Amino acid sequence: MPERLMEMLMDTWTPLIILWITVLPSIYMAPVNQSQVIPSGSSTGLKRLNEEQRVLNRSKRGWVWNQMFVLEEFSGPEPILVGRLHTDLDPGSSKIKYILSGDGAGTIFVINDKTGDIHAMKRLDREEKAEYTLTAQAVDRDTNQPLEPPSEFIIKVQDINDNAPEFVDGPYHATVPEMSVVGRYFKLYHNAIELLMNNIYYVITIIKTALPNMDREAKEEYFVVIQAKDMGGHMGGLSGTTTVTITLTDVNDNPPKFAQSLYHFSVMEDVAVGEPVGRVKANDLDIGDNAKSSYDIIEGDGIDVFEITTDAQTQDGIIRVRKPLDFETKKSYTLKVEATNIHIDPRFISGGPFKDTATVKIVVEDADESPVFSSPTYLLEVHENAAINSVIGQVTAHDPDVSSSPIRFSIDRHTDLERQFNINAEDGKITLATPLDRETNTWHNITIVATETRNHSQVSRVPVAIKVLDVNDNAPEFASEHEAFLCENGKPGQVIQIVSAVDKDDPKNGHYFLYSLLPEMVNNPNFTIKKNEDNTLSIMAKHSGFSRQKQEVYLLPIIISDSGNPPMSSTSTLTIRVCGCSSDGIVQSCNVEAYVLPIGLSMGALIAILACIILLLVIVVLFVTLRRHKNEPLIIKDDEDVRENIIRYDDEGGGEEDTEAFDIATLQNPDGINGFLPRKDIKPDLQFMPRQGLAPVPNGVDVDEFINVRLHEADNDPTAPPYDSIQIYGYEGRGSAAGSLSSLESSTSDSDQNFDYLSEWGPRFKRLGELYSVGESDKET
Repeated sequence: MPERLMEMLMDTWTPLIILWITVLPSIYMAPVNQSQVIPSGSSTGLKRLNEEQRVLNRSKRGWVWNQMFVLEEFSGPEPILVGRLHTDLDPGSSKIKYILSGDGAGTIFVINDKTGDIHAMKRLDREEKAEYTLTAQAVDRDTNQPLEPPSEFIIKVQDINDNAPEFVDGPYHATVPEMSVVGRYFKLYHNAIELLMNNIYYVITIIKTALPNMDREAKEEYFVVIQAKDMGGHMGGLSGTTTVTITLTDVNDNPPKFAQSLYHFSVMEDVAVGEPVGRVKANDLDIGDNAKSSYDIIEGDGIDVFEITTDAQTQDGIIRVRKPLDFETKKSYTLKVEATNIHIDPRFISGGPFKDTATVKIVVEDADESPVFSSPTYLLEVHENAAINSVIGQVTAHDPDVSSSPIRFSIDRHTDLERQFNINAEDGKITLATPLDRETNTWHNITIVATETRNHSQVSRVPVAIKVLDVNDNAPEFASEHEAFLCENGKPGQVIQIVSAVDKDDPKNGHYFLYSLLPEMVNNPNFTIKKNEDNTLSIMAKHSGFSRQKQEVYLLPIIISDSGNPPMSSTSTLTIRVCGCSSDGIVQSCNVEAYVLPIGLSMGALIAILACIILLLVIVVLFVTLRRHKNEPLIIKDDEDVRENIIRYDDEGGGEEDTEAFDIATLQNPDGINGFLPRKDIKPDLQFMPRQGLAPVPNGVDVDEFINVRLHEADNDPTAPPYDSIQIYGYEGRGSAAGSLSSLESSTSDSDQNFDYLSEWGPRFKRLGELYSVGESDKET
């Protein structure tokens, strides 16, 4: 390493020395090119300088230095000298000061301000920063005035081999198909760091196969270590390594192979179509699409009874039932199954067929099967007049098993709710249980159930459709209730009405009706009939001059007969009403009363007038009733009512001495008070139970307590009216020294009364006595 470093230093300084030797003679050979520091007060110096300027034609640059370089990673006991700055204005004295600025100035690079030497103070790394741009300037040391403009220069960091190659994207993965020929290569694309210039290059590494017929099934992955060296692999260079994982990809070089040549399966004969019987598997050493196989049945006696499909997930061959099996018919089948690769590589066809075969034997096992009917459906016919218990038809069924169990038949009564049919449980003959009517129900659909006697769980069902055949058992009749209208001004031979008939029966050749009048009315003087080609009947008038006053309604019986065997007939009556018509034959009125009513009023007008009269009478009656109605008193009069009521009457009473108008005996004697008196003027929204009657008031109870109790009851009574009533109480209570204060029982007038005794009653009546005394004095005044 020191030798290498010495060689690099020689390579760096040799051009500088040669440049110095070349430039230095030219500097000293110039007539006058050296700057001098001239004092400002010397006229001789100034004159000499002017003469020199007249001699020189070109002013040369004042800076003298070479391009500067510094090695990275250089370390030593002292700072490394990078270069020296010098100006031709520097006469060698200490008058000039060198200043350095720019990248790293003062930290990385330091300049001696007297000599201009530049030193690197720190260890440099070219991979971090390759060059530094700085600015140098010479100034006067005393005045700090610049002697020349600043000049910019670059210090480049020279690279040394201090970094090994690095694979920035490793480790790497690569693939190559198995069974590749020798020399087959594949490219590995990756990034690598160039060592000397710190650049990242896109590198392509080519790896070639060295062994023939590498089999993925034997070994799938290989690990390769790649080494990268700098300096062209010469001594002293550095190196880096990475790992490449090479995976062999699969090709279809292996055929499918059955694990065994013979497979055995068993299946019950009653298995449903489409159900799986078993699985076979042809193994393939390849993977992915190269391992996919398809299965086919190529030979065997069950090629039309079974089918095989491929399970996409497991690559198994699934054998399924294609047709129903029958143990009694065939007990076993032999199949030859073939498995073939779907994706075949043409390069390996010579290696043999990519298919394999195996034999499959399937044994059918016996199962207890349900009875089998001779037909999947039955259609029976019966005439609607068939006799009860007559045989309609028969169903048959048998047990397909070898044991052949007897069969019993029955009718599913959910399909024959009216129980119109029966069946013989032994032979399956269906008989009629109730009469049939085709006109009510033409079809009957029932289900017959066949059950094994030895195993009742084995049941079969078959639908039976019974068609009821028609017989001529219904007579024809009018299609609807016809009512014909005949105009009084009609003409002879005019068609009054066209009628049609219907028949509930359904003859094969269709309906054909015959119309006729009753024998006693064949020579009817008023009407005649005519058969039309469309199986209808026309009613015609024989003459004109019909009148409603003579006869308003005519009844015409008509006999209708069908063409059945035996023929059926019925008599229908046609009502013909005589009406008044306009000149155009439009019916206007068919009521005979229109001719007998006076002043030309019709029945409708008369009914309207009568309704109006009745309505007026009802209004008058209601008005009179309301006028005569009297309101009932607000309070029920009862002997137990302890209150007096104010009643308005026209006659004048007898004044205060008239005590006969009201019965206040109850108030004067409260011993008999009990019960509850409901108000009649208010009906409460909520019904309350009547309160219990009060117990008789014992003797000696003060009336004040009695009044408070009544007041409390009135306040809490929800049925009480929302108004006050005047109550007059004449009872003051037993044992009162004052006696009664009421004027009702007083026989004296106000002028004769003396209230002086009030002052003797005590302090409670003192104020009352004062009031009455004042009244007497005022009266005297």
